[in-house]
Amino acid sequence: MRAHKGQSTVEYILLVTAVVAVIILFTTTKDSTFQNRLTSVFNNATQDMLNVASRLQDNAASSSTPAN
Repeated sequence: MRAHKGQSTVEYILLVTAVVAVIILFTTTKDSTFQNRLTSVFNNATQDMLNVASRLQDNAASSSTPAN
C-alpha cells in the first residue's frame, strides 16, 4: 500500500511542475498571445469592479438623501 502513496505523490509533483513550467513559458514569451489575453481579462475584470463600485456608491448617496 505504501508504494501507491509514494507513486501518486511523485505523479502529483510532476503534474504541478509541468503546469508551472507551461505557465512560465507562456508568460515570459515577449508579446505572447496568452499574456495579451490574460492582461485583457484582468483589465476587463478591473473595469467591471470599478463600475459596480461606482453604482453602489451612487445608490448609497441617493438613498441617504431625504425625500421632500
